[in-house]
Amino acid sequence: MSVGVLIGAIARVLVFVTIGAALRYFGVLRRDDSGTLHRVITYVALPALIFVSVVSTPLSSELVRAAAVAWAVSLAGLAVAWELAHVLRLSPRTAGGFVLVAALGNTGYLGYPVVQAVLGDRWLAPAVFYDVFGTVAVLFTLGIAVAARLGEREGPVDIVRELFTFPAMIALLVALAYRFVPWPAAVSITVMDWTGVASKMALPLIMISLGVSLDLRAVRGSAKALGAVAGVKLLLLPAIAIAVVMLSGNKVDVRMLAMQAGMPSVMLSLVVGERFKLDMGFIAAAILVTTIGCMITLPLVQLIIP
Repeated sequence: MSVGVLIGAIARVLVFVTIGAALRYFGVLRRDDSGTLHRVITYVALPALIFVSVVSTPLSSELVRAAAVAWAVSLAGLAVAWELAHVLRLSPRTAGGFVLVAALGNTGYLGYPVVQAVLGDRWLAPAVFYDVFGTVAVLFTLGIAVAARLGEREGPVDIVRELFTFPAMIALLVALAYRFVPWPAAVSITVMDWTGVASKMALPLIMISLGVSLDLRAVRGSAKALGAVAGVKLLLLPAIAIAVVMLSGNKVDVRMLAMQAGMPSVMLSLVVGERFKLDMGFIAAAILVTTIGCMITLPLVQLIIP
């Protein structure tokens, strides 16, 4: 595995995070402005990104398998993180963020380029399905349920309402329906062009908002919880992915699946966390810690795969 490729991909993330932190430091943006950024991401950029990803990726049994492994890994991560949050006696707002960042990874922005560069173009489509129909689907279903339960909205009616009115989930459902309609070529090109422009805003805005939200005091004050997040996200979950693949008997895609399972904490947890008033300082700190930590754990996990 090329460590240089991995470091280059992570460096792009950290550059945008640094830009966000610098904008806050020099008074251009305040920490409260991250809410405005998240609303732009939630209602414009993120739905467009999900729509484009789902519509443009062809279906196959291999892709369905990637999504299934993603669900297995994510469910295991949610269960372990939920129990650890109780063991660590975290406050509800911090526990909600803890579960999201420990169970779900940055399988899109960081996962796509790393998988493509290290394993080749052949594995990009399965990596996309792992992300969109695995990570993203879990985040905007079970992840929203966890965030609503531990954040501001606790009632079952509120959870269901949030699930099916969340713009990202609407975009996912619309994209699935869009695939089965024989649109005229002109309409299809226009739709993809416009959504493509909006989708390109999502990842830079998410990374800048991370820098704006980042509070280094959260790193110092939550060392034990952050260590638990890193252990689950960067070591336990890729081990679970390897075990699932080995038990299935089809080992051809084990490296890609382990790589996606071992990606650092998902940046979209910032969007969900802000929506449900979770501990944003802890979420931002966990994303930073795991993003730096994966430079060591990703090559390590690849080395132990038989």
